Amino acid sequence: MNQETLLAISSNALFFAFILLLIAIVPLGLAVKSKGKMFGQFGILLTSVAFVLQLVYFVVRWVAVEHAPVSNMYEFMTFFGIMLTGSYLIIHFLYKQLVVGLFTIPVSLIILGYGSVFAKEVSPLVPSLQSHWLTIHVMTVAFSSAILSVSFATGLIFLLKTLDVSKKSISTYSLEFVLYCLVVVIGFIGISTFFSLAADDVQVQFENAQGQSEKVIYSMKPLIVNKGAVTETGDAVGFIQMTNKIDAKKFNSIVWAFMIGTVLYAAIRLVTRKSVSAILKPWTSRVQPQLMDEISYRAVVIGFPLFALGGLLFAMIWAQIAWSRYWGWDPKEVWALITFLFYAAFLHFRLSKGWEGEKTAWLAIIGFGIIVFNQVFVNLVIAGLHSYA
Repeated sequence: MNQETLLAISSNALFFAFILLLIAIVPLGLAVKSKGKMFGQFGILLTSVAFVLQLVYFVVRWVAVEHAPVSNMYEFMTFFGIMLTGSYLIIHFLYKQLVVGLFTIPVSLIILGYGSVFAKEVSPLVPSLQSHWLTIHVMTVAFSSAILSVSFATGLIFLLKTLDVSKKSISTYSLEFVLYCLVVVIGFIGISTFFSLAADDVQVQFENAQGQSEKVIYSMKPLIVNKGAVTETGDAVGFIQMTNKIDAKKFNSIVWAFMIGTVLYAAIRLVTRKSVSAILKPWTSRVQPQLMDEISYRAVVIGFPLFALGGLLFAMIWAQIAWSRYWGWDPKEVWALITFLFYAAFLHFRLSKGWEGEKTAWLAIIGFGIIVFNQVFVNLVIAGLHSYA
């Protein structure tokens, strides 16, 4: 089979896996609210089949592109989402907690959906990516990040179970803000998909900070543009012009995400007359908080050493091969170190200071925020050697 056929097979496998995971949420939700085992078994079966299809996507795409498909944002975020699905299945067979899947699978779907907004085209690897250590480094980071993300889901479950979300406090406001951020990501996925299907790209040209003419293609309607930006025909474009030292296209995407996400969040609040926390809380009615706390801790115990290997040791080996130095204080390297130090502090406080329960839950949520910031914001916005991703 030629490359085009293989890529089509892999894309279809990933699409059907996405649909199966979406469907799996229903029986898992029914199982959490009822005592019957049938719904839970069906939900796990769907999740398992979806995971197999995700692996089919990964292997077939690997064959098609002739290198591990983890070299750009689409491939990395997709593999991250796949590993989160796999991590949940591992946790399920250890602890048999369906409620963890009810919260983990939507996060996996959000990650997969987010990855789908990036370009899926195959392009030749730049020289720095032509190394087997890249594959080892990135895959280990994605797998460890996925396991650590399970602690985020169980942290959310713990807080939803133990906090009185009807009362106003720093904890309840913070929990609601975390859920609002997830809604914003969903909004970004939705508006990105809409523009890709229903609108044409807009090419904008302007003079960059170096005084050179630069052209940028906007997939979303340009609201934010760089100073002096015009269309190909010379027409004015955008509503707000920003200094050319800032990537206006990426800032434009952030603005759209928060606009649509805020509208979606407001619609949920208006229709249900409840906070998102209050909507989700009933699904944790049968949860054992101590068990969620235990799973959060165990996920970090497993994920932390793997991240140390992939995010630091293997990364430094690859850096030496690609750039002839083990460490260069690149933004990505700095944030990998911050992530490592944060989870080291997590385990330190847990083991020596006795931090458990709500403190562990909040640390797990903050840790997930650092992972997302590192894997998304640092790659896309902060200039560095990893900006190609």
